[in-house]
Amino acid sequence: MRIAQIAPLWERVPPFRYGGIELIVNLLTEELVRRGHEVTLFASGDSLTTAQLHSVHDRALRLDEQIKEPGVYEQLILSRVYHQAEQFDVIHSHVGCIALPYCELVKTPTLHTLHGIFTADSEKLFQEFATQAFVSISDAQRRPQPGLNYIHTVYNSIDLDVYPFFEKPAEPAYLAFVGRMSPEKGPKEAIEIARATGYPLKMAGKIDPVDRSYYDEQLKPLIDGKQIQYLGEVSHEEKAELLGNASVTLFPITWREPFGLVMIESMATGTPVVAMGLGSVPEVIAHGKTGFVCDSLEQLVAAVSDTMKLDRTLCRDYVVNRFSIKTMVDEYERCYEMLLGRGTDSSATGRSPVTYTKKLLTTHN
Repeated sequence: MRIAQIAPLWERVPPFRYGGIELIVNLLTEELVRRGHEVTLFASGDSLTTAQLHSVHDRALRLDEQIKEPGVYEQLILSRVYHQAEQFDVIHSHVGCIALPYCELVKTPTLHTLHGIFTADSEKLFQEFATQAFVSISDAQRRPQPGLNYIHTVYNSIDLDVYPFFEKPAEPAYLAFVGRMSPEKGPKEAIEIARATGYPLKMAGKIDPVDRSYYDEQLKPLIDGKQIQYLGEVSHEEKAELLGNASVTLFPITWREPFGLVMIESMATGTPVVAMGLGSVPEVIAHGKTGFVCDSLEQLVAAVSDTMKLDRTLCRDYVVNRFSIKTMVDEYERCYEMLLGRGTDSSATGRSPVTYTKKLLTTHN
């Protein structure tokens, strides 16, 4: 198949450090190329790929302080994609709602993987183009917006080759937190859990400009550099070591997490996860086996000691069997076939896609 992949431009593909969507786009793109598909990646100019790369700026937008209107570059890349739509069998968008107005102007079908959540503003645009083909990254992601034409749920994956297995955690025991230093990710709650249990906490993640005041006012005063340590934005290797050496990874989110990649990253290294049961969490963690799904901060605190007793080998095997690259790309290939009218069987996962029917409004040449 001739496939176009549209990535966000904020980070490169693959991301230098933090960038969950860009990581998934990279894994998908590289495996599709390996399987013999003709793939064009529309992404930032510093992206690294075996696919054909098409960009409108030489580097990730986050790295260029001269850019004041990133939306201009998003529109440029989408214009380039859809002006050459006839060159592709399928267009696969990972950029949320902004591609929607283009899709019904061309004959080539677009698959939209929704990586985020719905806002009051974006919901209006999704409803306007609700008949487009959508993929959720968890079943829970669908609930706030059930009216969209979801054709499948495809779980995210990781490259298990770059997540070594840690048979035993480091001594003395510590807790890990990896994620943006933002309220919805729960870093303050992680600190509260560490203080309540008495265990050291090692935290890693980036601070976006919008979260700077939250970090300075709410988190920084609690970070003493001893029991509570903030390591900054770490490399992949540093992240894998941080997670793998931890006794427990904390995931005390305060929002409806669409997926939560750090949960499978942690379990892949052998470290079980204690998480708040919002959004996708009950789908990602095997409760009582690879971690504990909780309903309150008090439950999170109480679950830490039990989580330390879980089988680390089982955590790794669970990710191998459920969240591999092969599984994810197999499911996306099935989605592409559905869009092209060549298949709807869902026996491999038990998650039933619906038959896709495209509503073509006008034709763009």
